[in-house]
Amino acid sequence: MERVGGADAVLTFTGLAAVTLTSGVSAYRAAAARDVGSAAFVGASYTTLLLLFRTLRAYERLPAPPAGAGAADDVDDGGRVDNGRRRRLKREVWALCTLLTVMFAWKVAAAMPSWPVAAVVWAMAVVTAVGGFLALFRHP
Repeated sequence: MERVGGADAVLTFTGLAAVTLTSGVSAYRAAAARDVGSAAFVGASYTTLLLLFRTLRAYERLPAPPAGAGAADDVDDGGRVDNGRRRRLKREVWALCTLLTVMFAWKVAAAMPSWPVAAVVWAMAVVTAVGGFLALFRHP
């Protein structure tokens, strides 16, 4: 459901500004400490997050599918739903979410004191990715 209004635009802009500011500060601190890996991680995470937001927005802007529409009802931009585009955007959303999950699990697992705790972090990342896949593609 898409909400329209000035308050939503201000909230969206404020959120993106906060993410940009904190990412910039984190990248600056990592670069100042000569930690190239952390600076690259911040940049890659920020870029992936922006791509995810853009893809989610494109998915939200698609018209709702008709009540009886199936996967074979791919139609062009003649005012009707393009289920092929809808499926492609769902795949992109899942891939970007999974990428972010793996990136953060990698960072968190590296900071864990022992390998069993790191294994739990990785297990939670796998469960999250599989759960997202099932929610998006198996139980829509």
